[in-house]
Amino acid sequence: MSILEHLAPVSEVSHRTGPHDKIVLSSRVRLARNLPRLPFPGHAKRGDRMKAYEELMPVVQGLGPLQGGMAEPMERLSNLDKQLLVERHIVSREHAAKGTGSGFVLNREESLCVMVNEEDHLRMQSLRPGLQLAAAWAAIDALDTELQAEVDVAFSPRYGFLTACPTNLGTGIRVSAMLHLPGLVLAEQVGQIIQAVGKLGLAVRGLYGEGTEALGNLFQVSNQMTLGESEPEIVEKLSKVILQILEHEENARKSLLGKKPRTLFNHVGRAYGILANSHTISSKETLNLLSLMWLGVDIGLLPPETRALVNELFLVTQPAHLQCLFSNKEKLGAEERDVLRSDVLRDRLARLERPDHRRLGPLGTEGPGSD
Repeated sequence: MSILEHLAPVSEVSHRTGPHDKIVLSSRVRLARNLPRLPFPGHAKRGDRMKAYEELMPVVQGLGPLQGGMAEPMERLSNLDKQLLVERHIVSREHAAKGTGSGFVLNREESLCVMVNEEDHLRMQSLRPGLQLAAAWAAIDALDTELQAEVDVAFSPRYGFLTACPTNLGTGIRVSAMLHLPGLVLAEQVGQIIQAVGKLGLAVRGLYGEGTEALGNLFQVSNQMTLGESEPEIVEKLSKVILQILEHEENARKSLLGKKPRTLFNHVGRAYGILANSHTISSKETLNLLSLMWLGVDIGLLPPETRALVNELFLVTQPAHLQCLFSNKEKLGAEERDVLRSDVLRDRLARLERPDHRRLGPLGTEGPGSD
């Protein structure tokens, strides 16, 4: 039985909404916590990892918001199950590589997840659609308070919470938002934004975090420093920066629509044409083209209801979800996935209205979203 059967259906995930979700796809707040007197997982022997796992898993499963959720040891999951969790951003790529002595607990709403024996003994994260960093922080802070009433965690009066990586020392908090920035990419301004964000002490990463590519014009923006500022200060700082980036992206889209409408329509139209007519297509190309379809919905070239379809395609065309879609087949090779992916795209887009610039009125006039 695939773990996908225990997760929310892709159709449900694709309809999740939140504030500013045209640009801010999701918000995440993560806390790192460790047990005292036990080595960090990366330096621990099997016996110590098992000791931490056996102590923490029952406690985590008993925490109020996680009761009745899904709890699994990593060694019981297939590689396909692990990749599904990564594609849903429920566990990290690093945790997916773990085996005996590691596990995860996920609540029913899929908004709270705790990884046991990842880089730290506990990596607790709160996920929300759209820009909801404050709400995500409130949820994970409440979970952390409940946790610390049950177990002692490694803490220094001088340095704060002790973590495996020095960059997490102090509060142990990592606050991030996933942003869709095709306007800034097409306007060739995203490099400037990344540089400016870096000067503020924030990090910009790709779709699956550190060391990954910004596929689909998706960028994760997060804090780098966890020492010297309180958790609410870090959350507020990142929220303000995200709102500024959001404004730059909106301005870039308006500028492209006003000054280079044909170029913008061409990008969206070509993306639709390739996706709706290809007979073999890679995961990378699909994500990049679906990003332009998202943009087409946002600027009015496609009907608003198209967004949920694009959201769904964004998930089902990724390797593990695609494998599950064709569960009657043995493990798919890369070339076979590319062919089946194109079949799915042609089928799902066959009944979709084509992008139409006439929705926006005559060229040269202001488009939707202009002041």
